[in-house]
Amino acid sequence: MTRFASMFERLRGEKKKAIIPFFVLGDPDEETSFEVLKAAIDGGADALELGLAFSDPIADGPTVQAADVRALASGMNTGKALALVKRVRAYSPKTPIGLLVYYNLVFQPGVDAFCAAAKEAGVDAVLAADVPVEEITPLKEACVKHGLDTVMLAALTTPEERLERILKVASGYLYVVSVLGVTGARKDVQDETLELIVRLRKRTQLPLVVGFGISTPQQARRVCDAGADGAIVGSALIKALQEHAGDAEARAAEAKRFVAGLKNGLRPAE
Repeated sequence: MTRFASMFERLRGEKKKAIIPFFVLGDPDEETSFEVLKAAIDGGADALELGLAFSDPIADGPTVQAADVRALASGMNTGKALALVKRVRAYSPKTPIGLLVYYNLVFQPGVDAFCAAAKEAGVDAVLAADVPVEEITPLKEACVKHGLDTVMLAALTTPEERLERILKVASGYLYVVSVLGVTGARKDVQDETLELIVRLRKRTQLPLVVGFGISTPQQARRVCDAGADGAIVGSALIKALQEHAGDAEARAAEAKRFVAGLKNGLRPAE
C-alpha cells in the first residue's frame, strides 16, 4: 500500500480529514525551506505537496509565483529540490509527499529519468499541472513503472466525458480545483465547489482533496463537510510565512502554528 493510500485509510478509520500544506521547495533558500517543512510535519501535516520552482507557473497566482522567484534566485533547481525532498523523507519516513510540477521540468531530463529520481528521493505522487489528460500517457506509464501515484485535476468546468477519462488514470487522490482561475487565497468557498465535491463523490472512491483558494480552517472544514477527504492550503500559508522574511526561526514557528491551526479546525465539535 502506498503512503497516500495508507494515510487516507487511516484517517477514514479515525473519521478525520487530511490537511496538506503546499510549499515551493527552496523558498526562500534551501536550509530555511527544510526547517519550514520539518515544522509543518511537526504541526500535524498529514502529507506535503511540494512545488518545483519554475519560471512560468501558469496555474499559480502571485503569491506562489513570488515563492518560485525566491527559490530560483537562491539557486534552487530540480536536482537540489529532490535532494531536499530526500532530507525531508529521512526526517519523516511515513509522511506522504506529492510533487506539483510543470512538464518542462519533467521533459527536460526525460520522463522516465525524472520519475526514477523522484522515487529515489522519496516522492510518492506527481501532479503535472499543465499536462491535460489527452497527453498524460508517457508520464502515467513512467509513474506506474516507478511506483508513483499520478494525481489529476478536476475542475468546476470539467464535463462528464472528460471526468471519466481523468478518473481512469488518476491515482493517489483526485485534486479538486475549487475556483476558476489560478492559485491564491480566497475569502469564501463557492457553493459550486461544494456541489462539485458531491458530484465527484458519486463518481469515484478516490480520495478527494480540494485546493486552489483554501485559506482558513473554516474553509477547509466546509469542503470536508461536503464530502472531501482533505484540503490543500498553499498561498495563504506562504503569505503568512513571508511576514517573517529574514527570520528563519520565526518562519518555521509560523509554519507549525499555521498547520496546527488548520488541523485543529477540522476536529469534530465535542
